[in-house]
Amino acid sequence: MSEERAQRILEAVGVAGERLARCRSLDGGTYNAVEELLLDDGSRYVLKVPPPSAAPGMSHERELLASEAEFYRAAATVDVVAPRVVGVCLDESASTGRYLLMTACPGEPWDSSIADGEQAGLRRELGRQVARLHRVTGPGYGYPSGALGPLAEDWRTAFTTMYDAVLDDARRYRAWLPRPVDEVARTAKAAYDALDKVSEPCLVHFDLWQGNVLVERPEGSASPVIGGLIDGERMFWGDPLADFVSLALLGDIKQDEAFLAGYQEAGGHAEFTPAARRRLALYRSYLYLIMHIELVPRASGKENESWVRKAVSPELTAALDELDV
Repeated sequence: MSEERAQRILEAVGVAGERLARCRSLDGGTYNAVEELLLDDGSRYVLKVPPPSAAPGMSHERELLASEAEFYRAAATVDVVAPRVVGVCLDESASTGRYLLMTACPGEPWDSSIADGEQAGLRRELGRQVARLHRVTGPGYGYPSGALGPLAEDWRTAFTTMYDAVLDDARRYRAWLPRPVDEVARTAKAAYDALDKVSEPCLVHFDLWQGNVLVERPEGSASPVIGGLIDGERMFWGDPLADFVSLALLGDIKQDEAFLAGYQEAGGHAEFTPAARRRLALYRSYLYLIMHIELVPRASGKENESWVRKAVSPELTAALDELDV
């Protein structure tokens, strides 16, 4: 991204362009281009710019910036640590192009540098933060971007539309899956009745693996704290149980006692009834399908493809088997 364009975006939100001291590309984004903007007074913004509208992608990925802005605005209403929206433009013909400008959160992505003895405290804090997210309710169910149509009046309608769109993407891109697409569709459809238990459209991040949780060590503090929940572009209004998939990516959230303790302390409700377990299996299969299919439009390469087949395919198969019981 050019420095000139970054300056135009700053001007559009009322910040003098000449105050831009440095632009720095940030790693980790798989869809949008992401840069850190450092101003002359030391303040930091994060700028996201999407690929051209004609770029290959999955059906639900259209207008991801709208969803991400929605997530941060909603998170702010319950004081969750997350970026705050500074400005957003969804008009590709604008002089700035499409963008989302937000404040930068402190810290670095949660990685192996966090000591074992510090993990439980952070997971408990994360549970409390996620429970607060789930207090926020929306005007309907589904993706607020409108990528798959307007919000639905019930969760079953919204989620089956989401699932069907992913399966259509699999067919369109001829993506490799461990089972035939039509078999996956039949297996999922047999469990859709469990979706009728969801009665309120809650705020769901749906991408809360540890890479999207920033951790910082405040000066004078011996313990790390969560600095921000980022990359809310995959959010939707729906079943809060769906967040448990990425929170325990390729694992089992029921084993995360510290997270669940914090979640319940802050008012989160987590009971793994038979209907809840079927819904959780549906959401696991949905995310793991996405992880398989997006390899094609991303042109992710042989190494990523090999990892998905080795690590993700067994989890997708296990989720489908659980639905098939």
